[in-house]
Amino acid sequence: MDCASCSARVEKAVSSLKGVEICAVSLLTNSMTVTGDVTAEQVIKAVERIGYGASLMPDSATTVAQKERGKIDRNAKWLVARVVLSAVILVVLMYLSMGHNMAGFPLGAMESNPLAIACTQMALALVVMVLNGKFFVNGVKGVIHGAPNMDTLVALGSFASFGYSIYVTAMIGVAQNAGDVASAHANLHELYFESAGMILALITVGKMLEARAKGKTTSALEGLLGLAPKTATIFRDGVEVVVDVSAVVVGDLFVVRPGDQIPVDGEVIDGHSAVNESALTGESIPAEKEVGDKVSAGTLNTSGYLKCVATRVGEDTTLSQIIRMVSDASATKAPIAKLADKVAGVFVPVVLAIALVVFVVWASVTKQVGFALIRAISVLVISCPCALGLATPVAIMVGTGRGAKMNVLFKTATSLEQAGKVEIVALDKTGTITEGRPQVVGLYPAKNVCERDLLMMAYSLEQMSEHPLAKAIVKKGEDEKVAPANVTDFEAHVGNGLTARADNHFYVGGNRKFVSNYATIDDDMDKVATRLAQEGKTPLYFVCDGVLQGIIAVADTVKKDAVSAIEQLHKLGVKVVMLTGDNEVTARAIATEVGIDEVVAGVLPDGKEKEIKSLMQKGKVAMVGDGINDALALTVADVGIAIGAGADVAIDAADIVVVGDQLGSVPKAIKLSRDTLRVIKENLFWAFFYNVISIPIAAGVFVPFGVSLSPMIGAIAMSMSDVCVVGNALRLNLAGKLNKKEDADTNGTLSCSCDNTNCSCCDNDHNEHHHNDEHCDCGCNEICDTNYETKENKSMEKTMKIGGMMCPHCEARVRKTLEAMDGVVSAVVSHANGTAVVTFDSPATVDAMKKAVEDQGYPVLEIK
Repeated sequence: MDCASCSARVEKAVSSLKGVEICAVSLLTNSMTVTGDVTAEQVIKAVERIGYGASLMPDSATTVAQKERGKIDRNAKWLVARVVLSAVILVVLMYLSMGHNMAGFPLGAMESNPLAIACTQMALALVVMVLNGKFFVNGVKGVIHGAPNMDTLVALGSFASFGYSIYVTAMIGVAQNAGDVASAHANLHELYFESAGMILALITVGKMLEARAKGKTTSALEGLLGLAPKTATIFRDGVEVVVDVSAVVVGDLFVVRPGDQIPVDGEVIDGHSAVNESALTGESIPAEKEVGDKVSAGTLNTSGYLKCVATRVGEDTTLSQIIRMVSDASATKAPIAKLADKVAGVFVPVVLAIALVVFVVWASVTKQVGFALIRAISVLVISCPCALGLATPVAIMVGTGRGAKMNVLFKTATSLEQAGKVEIVALDKTGTITEGRPQVVGLYPAKNVCERDLLMMAYSLEQMSEHPLAKAIVKKGEDEKVAPANVTDFEAHVGNGLTARADNHFYVGGNRKFVSNYATIDDDMDKVATRLAQEGKTPLYFVCDGVLQGIIAVADTVKKDAVSAIEQLHKLGVKVVMLTGDNEVTARAIATEVGIDEVVAGVLPDGKEKEIKSLMQKGKVAMVGDGINDALALTVADVGIAIGAGADVAIDAADIVVVGDQLGSVPKAIKLSRDTLRVIKENLFWAFFYNVISIPIAAGVFVPFGVSLSPMIGAIAMSMSDVCVVGNALRLNLAGKLNKKEDADTNGTLSCSCDNTNCSCCDNDHNEHHHNDEHCDCGCNEICDTNYETKENKSMEKTMKIGGMMCPHCEARVRKTLEAMDGVVSAVVSHANGTAVVTFDSPATVDAMKKAVEDQGYPVLEIK
């Protein structure tokens, strides 16, 4: 397929097959997706009947992408060769035609032989036509199968110039043989051999530039392909062997050393390390991996030794699913492309008809066949169905690729288009706005009870439970190095609490209603519990031998980027609603904290569907959830966005999948969609505007006003129209980004890089000003026009020598302690070397780091 008319013809032919429900043909990727009760053989035969070839895509998304990349590269190389060879020949041809006829360049002995000049031009033009014979082959095929295309227009324009010039050459020969050399020389001006060759060469140049630009649209896919490991080190008969990654099967044991990529998805069975998963999740800080944790193909092992068992291989790995999703989305069509497809389907026949009318009219008016022919040829070569065909798919390709770089996966072009129209975003609370991992946020012991004793009792009781709140208390106990008591007679009272015995004591823990059966709860403790509930925290009561020991507050903490993400949604003009099964008090406390507009609390998963439908009465709705409990709501909403998908990127219910759990990806996805829609509309406007304006000019409508256009200029214009459309789409590689201040809310704190610390007018702190766009808070006109920079750009690094670290668990404890501190960007800890290399952004952080590490029981021996 070479143009939009080709793809429209293929789509029409396949859509007419019985049983086909949906057929989407992509000119950009030369691919077609067919849905319905039809066999591949039937589809292939339908395509072949209209003169095109087709074959079933292999199952491997990676293989498909690599083949397409290789095809683009080979095509680009051949195009370059054709352009170079054509240019060399055309230099000579132009010298003979325009150089001699218009500028009087010398030709030596040939000057006296007009027929020799004409025949030489003909031979040179013929060579150029043979080099670019693809236009003629495809053009003729299109006509034979009743589907003329862009190549038909180009071939017809070039052949008409060549054919008319042959006729003129014959007239030159007749005049020269009759001894009328003057007439023969005069007829040289009627030759258009250079137009025949130049049209083909210039359009080939355009095709070459277009191919190079198209290559850039697949840069995101290439980046993903670059992540795919080539080999894996596995155990065979107890011996380590290096094999091709395709040879790994589920259940194989493989090892990953520091600096190696993880070859397939797996589960750690031995070892401890930090794995850089930024390529998949966007999280810059390496994730700690130990026994039982999942690892994904394409991620990088940064420190320790890992031994894993393969759980997903080949096309089932997370990376392969992402590649498949990006590739498939690029091959689908957006609804906005329908008008362009309809126009492209009839474009070439209409242009042919216009060219014929132009020729007849001008031949009748001027009585000059040459002039009429030039006008008709100009119409043929300036008309551009390609710009119409490429307007949408190139933007979709770049947009989906850009989304993949931002860890936002659009499943289809429709989802990319619809996301930009969203007016309301409904957010699930747990795991979307909050971390989804409850943490202990406060200890409130009763009188005469210390915090450590309260935590020890709670830890001892909760260690037997599997409840998420229990796990939060157990983690707190482990972090504080509390020694739990051995309990007996443990009993879980579902929905209420726990009871157990330890060291001749009777422990009780749970909610107020349950615990009040075992002890008296005083008013002071009730006031504490009420305040905690109003703050969105869950109070857990603990009793020992009938006496209240205190309350432990557990809360699911809000994600770090939640506030900034919701601010960004507001700036995009989107209303934000929270849908949650939690109680009203807790839900409103979190909503107030993050700035949500509306709260719908106490909604069970099956009730969210009704709420989404209600919201859809007010505008386009996007539902954001985890893709599991929210599957029905994701399906019902105009756009379903699954966040926190991790390895499960192929969530069926979602239209868009966010790899990782950054809520900030949601406004970025909406902004990217709007940017993509804007580019598509710009491209469509340009494609229609170009043809509406250029065809009348080429037809000679403005000749009475002294405005005309030669076929060569038409060929240049046609080629550049394609390049402009592709180039405009490439601007999307800069899209999806919010402004610098908004990006910084997630990626780092912004500070001005100028030397002025105070406003000269009011001495206010300069960093409190709104730099670059607004004035100082005092109302003066002072603005800092210096670019922002992140504090990370001014970061410092220190190496701490630490004693007492004996194992990976010690290493992880020190790393987590350091990275939890304000001002610390990252910490690379090695228990083997007894060091911690810390990156931070404030000199005042050094003493605090030393104290924090030593508070964990590890002496800091040296800092340098």
